[in-house]
This record gives sequence, structure tokens and C-alpha cells, in this order.
Amino acid sequence: MAERAQPLRSRWGLGVAACVAALILGALAAVVWRAEVGRGIGPADWAAIRFTVVQAILSAGVGVALAVPVARALARRRFPGRRFLIALMGAPFILPVIVAILGILAVFGRSGWLSDALAVFGFEPIQIYGLHGVVLAHVFFNLPLATRLILQGWQEIPAERFRLAAQINADPRAMWRLLEAPMLRQVVPGALAVVFAICLSSFAVALTLGGGPRATTIELAIYQAFRFDFDLGRAALLSGVQLVLTGAAAIVALRVATGEGFGTGLDRSLRRWDGQTPAARLWDSLWICAAALFLILPLSAIVLAGVPGLAAMGGRSAAAIWSAAANSVVISAVSTGVLVMMALPMAVAVALGSARGGGALVEMAGLLGLAVSPLVIGTGLFVVIYPIADPFALALPVTALVNALMSLPFALRILVPRTREILSRYGRLSLSLDVRGWDFIRRVLLPRMRPQIGFAAGLAAALSMGDLGVIALFADSETATLPLQVYRLMGAYQMEAASGGALLLLCLSMGAFYILDRGGRRHAET
Repeated sequence: MAERAQPLRSRWGLGVAACVAALILGALAAVVWRAEVGRGIGPADWAAIRFTVVQAILSAGVGVALAVPVARALARRRFPGRRFLIALMGAPFILPVIVAILGILAVFGRSGWLSDALAVFGFEPIQIYGLHGVVLAHVFFNLPLATRLILQGWQEIPAERFRLAAQINADPRAMWRLLEAPMLRQVVPGALAVVFAICLSSFAVALTLGGGPRATTIELAIYQAFRFDFDLGRAALLSGVQLVLTGAAAIVALRVATGEGFGTGLDRSLRRWDGQTPAARLWDSLWICAAALFLILPLSAIVLAGVPGLAAMGGRSAAAIWSAAANSVVISAVSTGVLVMMALPMAVAVALGSARGGGALVEMAGLLGLAVSPLVIGTGLFVVIYPIADPFALALPVTALVNALMSLPFALRILVPRTREILSRYGRLSLSLDVRGWDFIRRVLLPRMRPQIGFAAGLAAALSMGDLGVIALFADSETATLPLQVYRLMGAYQMEAASGGALLLLCLSMGAFYILDRGGRRHAET
């Protein structure tokens, strides 16, 4: 579609994209400038790099290996609650990390449910801190994502392939060799690369479950260089290493080929004739139940521990928690507003420039936040701000801005397809009626994009509400968001107050997502 044949122009989106790129690249330039290249990387830094890569490899390998049988079971079975279970698999993505970690500790920790059960039989309690704890937490977060990615691969196999396999009486081995194994060879490498890239940028998980210097990730080392040593040169150098690793992983994730697929079908509902033996049914049921328990138990533990914690909160802990909750709400609201103001014009610019390739640059600017760690951006902003102002006084606005940048790639993926469709369907008609500019936005674009805007805003609000990253760099002892305050209470062994704060954070995050997503869909075309 040519831009001159549309009722909107892309200059606002180009300007926003230029500002986003300048902000992120400027922060990276500050990191490179501040890094002391001749200084080299010390033994502790090499240990952090090795641990980061090892835990990412283990987390991706274990998570994807477990996701294959779970996705296969969900693809073969139809049962009451299946849709709810698949929808539940999206919860860890917007679940605040510190909340999930408290739930994991309540189930798998030294004083958790599983340790109590083992003690009945005379076994020692589980030691969760260290590499195995980090891997366990990453599997909790990424098993649902890997399952969804692999399940999508199964659902993309045309129903006619399974019908033909049933007509020739293909046994389970033949079904696996002809259909399932080729699909997995296409889908699994991409899922591994995506999960590996996500686990490389682990911060909150390593901060709470790392268990000491032997279990330190690069991002945690950056945080320690800031908060404990105030060594900006070392932090900048580690940020450069983190950028190289995450950038390489992101490139691999984007370039892994998925193959040519299995062709098209007649869009019939997918029906499976294989796996109907009692043994296959039992096997699939075990995997589905295990995955459901693995997801539901930590969430249930949060609620069960949080209700008494909320009721028992009092004194200074309660005041600090409610103050931190207010900060989180403000940051989430500001971050969401900034995100919408950035994402909408950029989505229009991408849609307008798609026909001649101009939108690729705008889209690339939006995706920078996916390849660059928030702590790397925070490091660069700290280096830029420090000579001219007190970075700790700007903790809240800087956190809101970085959270918006981190949510921008996801928002663009949500908004761009719908924007293209609207401009293609209504663009020329609006021109013929002389509906242009703001009139087109108000009368045509926004009403038809309300569901997508609501979903993107809800996602950004939930992610910002639960973020424990940049605020840990910039916050002083008097400033905190709710995730940071929960972490401080955990460090002070006030677990009851921490559980109450975690339940409050869970309610705020899920409530923000539900209200914005539901509000966008209300009275809107879908």
C-alpha cells in the first residue's frame, strides 16, 4: 500500500522510532564509552559468564524436553478444562517474577510442601538455592511458552495428514516418523533458541535463588558492580558482554529455519485417530496432570500464604508495602501510557511503509528492546545521568521509561497486523470521504483497534507492575516498588509480610491486565 493513498502519514511514527532508537543506542554508546576495554575480564566475571551460559543451556534443554510430551498430550486429547489449561500457560509470562519465586519456595523450598512430604519418609529437605534452583524457576516460567510453541506446530499439521495416516493404518511408530518427528525438527530448534535467549537475561531469579558467588549471572554481576562496588567501568564492560550474548541469541532465534511445513489443508477441525490405546491415554494423562500441578501448585501456595500475610500486616511493614504498591501503580500507569503513545504511531508507520520496505526500519527500532537487556539500558542511562543529576532521584521515571521500551516489541507484534488490515480495508474509502488525519484516527482507527490496544496495554501494565530490574539499580533505601519491597522483606526474613505483599502484587498485576484487556474488548469490534 502506498503511503500517498492513505489517510495517515508516517512522520509521527518515524519520529517516535528515531527517538526510541536514539535512546537505546545512546545508552549502549554510553556503556561502550565507559567500558574499560584494556582492563579485561576478571576470574569472577568469567565465572558469571560461564554460569549464565550453563544455566541458560540447561533451562532451555530441560524446559523444551519436558514441553514436547506435554504438547503432544494436549494435541492428542480433548477433555473438559483443556482450553483453561492452555490459557493458564500464558499466566507465567505476566506473573511477577518475585511472586512466582515465592510460590516456588513455598512448594519446593527447604520448608516447602515437598520437603515436608519427604520428611515424613525420613528424607532430607530440598536445597533449592544454586544452579538447580535457578533452572527449576526458569523451567516454571518457560515450560508453558515452549509448550505453546510446540503445540502450535502440532496444530499446523493439516488434518488431512492424520486422516490419511489413519486410512493406511499407520502404527504409532510410523505416525511419529512421518509426521511428528519432522514437525519437531522444524519447531524445536526455534523454541530452544527463544528460551535460551530469555534465560540469558535472568536477573530476579538469580538474585533470589542464586545462592552465592558460584551462581551469579551476568546481570546479577552488573547489579553487584553498581550497588556494592559502584564500579561503573566493570558494570559497563559486563553490559557489553551481556549485549553480545543476548544479541547473538536473539539473531539465532530469529534465523532458525522452520522448514517448508506440511502444506495446506481444507481447514478441517483436527481429529486424531492415533494414541487411543489405554497405555497412550494413561501416558498423556500423566503428562497433562504433572504440567497442571507444576503450574497450579506455586500459584495456590501464593494465595494460601498471602491471605494470612495480608491479614497480619501491620506497623512499618504495612506502611512500606502500601507505599511501594502506590509507586508500582504509578509506574505501571505511566509506563503503559508512554507505551501506547509510542506503539500506535510506530504501528501506523510500519503498516504504511510495509509495501516499499520503509516500515522495516521502524520495526527494527521497536525490536531493539528485545535484543538489549533492561539492565544494560539502565547502565547506560545511569552513566549518562550521573554527571548532570542524581540518578537515584529519577528512579521512578527512569523505571517507567525502560519498562515501556521493554514492552514495545510485544505491543508492536499485537498492533501492526490489525493496523495493516484497517488501512487496507478502510484507507481509500476514508480518502474518498475526506476523512484524514485525526478524524480518521478518532472515527476509524481507534474504535477498531480497541481490543488490540487493550491487550497490549494490559500486557505492558502487568509486566511493568511486576518488574524487578532497573528499579533495583536506581532505587535508594527510601524508594521502592512492590516487587523490590517484597524482595527486601524476603532478605529480612519477614516471610509472612513478604507473602502478603506478593499476593497484593499478584492481584494488582492480574487486575491491571484484566481491566485493560477486558475494557478494550467491551463494545468493540473483534
